[in-house]
Amino acid sequence: MHHQRLSYANCVKSAALAGLLTIAVASAANAQKKYDPGATDAEIKVGNIMPYSGPASAYATIGKTEAAYFNKLNSEGGINGRKVNFISYDDAYSPPKMVEQARKLVESDEVLLIFNPLGTPGNTAIQKYMNAKKVPQLFVSTGAAKWNDPKNFPWTMGWQPSYQVEARIYAKYILQNYPGKTIGVLYQNDDFGKDYLIGLHDGLGDQAKKLIVVESSYETSSPTVDSQIVQIKGANPDIFVNIATPKFAAQAIKKAAELDWHPVQFLTNVSGSIGGVMKPAGYEASQGVLSTAYLKDPKDTEWKNDPAMTEWRAFMTKWYPEGDLDDAATVFGYGVAKGLEQVLRQCGDNLTRENLMKQAASLNFEIGIYLPGTKIKTGPDDYAPIEQLQMMRFKGESWERFGPIMSGEKSS
Repeated sequence: MHHQRLSYANCVKSAALAGLLTIAVASAANAQKKYDPGATDAEIKVGNIMPYSGPASAYATIGKTEAAYFNKLNSEGGINGRKVNFISYDDAYSPPKMVEQARKLVESDEVLLIFNPLGTPGNTAIQKYMNAKKVPQLFVSTGAAKWNDPKNFPWTMGWQPSYQVEARIYAKYILQNYPGKTIGVLYQNDDFGKDYLIGLHDGLGDQAKKLIVVESSYETSSPTVDSQIVQIKGANPDIFVNIATPKFAAQAIKKAAELDWHPVQFLTNVSGSIGGVMKPAGYEASQGVLSTAYLKDPKDTEWKNDPAMTEWRAFMTKWYPEGDLDDAATVFGYGVAKGLEQVLRQCGDNLTRENLMKQAASLNFEIGIYLPGTKIKTGPDDYAPIEQLQMMRFKGESWERFGPIMSGEKSS
């Protein structure tokens, strides 16, 4: 009896000890794991807002590519053992609608971050809200210069080269290759269009007043830009700078050809898609158009056996078979999804919003689908991941790149 009681007491003691050990181990594990709303042991909730309908719906394929990419990642076990729960809403390229969807994602879906929301006007409308809530507005899908302002907006970061960077490169190119030639500009009447204008004026410097003979704007609610093209042609500039989103960019190229007007044409890289712009505008009308690139163009035969592009094609075939393999927007979506994957991997088990921005601001890596020599690089005071571009010219049914990779940073 006595003997039994002793072992019973020992049992209780060892059970208690085991219990304490379990608690100690668990709290040690928990100490290493830090979560904000939207992150758990099992998943990471990522919010996204895209124009699946409306005037900029040509970009819808970006959101669909990203969804497909995270499905692929999840099938391979996710990121650090967590599945990405990608919640993407339509805002029809309307700022009030983007505000509504951002609130829904933050307050009712409780996402960890909003990733790659598309469009300058919409992102402008949610920027103060996101920063007040301290929720990352990460890798915004617009090249406005204002996303690189860590001092005033530490929770917002861009991704692609800024419109001002790009416009300064065009200005540099015009001054070198077409000195003294006059310029006519079509631009979208919002932050997107105005940013390009700022960069163009910046880059041309004191020559801007003399060289730019006409600036004609359009609203995204307009059905066409035909009357604007007629107006610009009337001023008879040597050079036409086409600052428009895909639908309107294609209309402008087409209309110029119909009017038998053949200026030197510059096209923004956001409208450089062959499937989305050049084909609808007509290959014949598009000959000789100049633009810039930072992505490898899926239609460029140079990348036929390129490992990164082969990987992208295999991904498209398996995970997004209905996507257009000619549309560079799918390459864009794939690249920026890889960017988020990199940030989340760097976060490890510290999935707080603060650490997310900290990791996003300490990137230095390359993504294979970008042009060789292009770096994804950020710092605490540098929220512009990509600032390099290369000139290209439309020839036949594809773009031909030429010249060096150029940096459009303000100092250069």
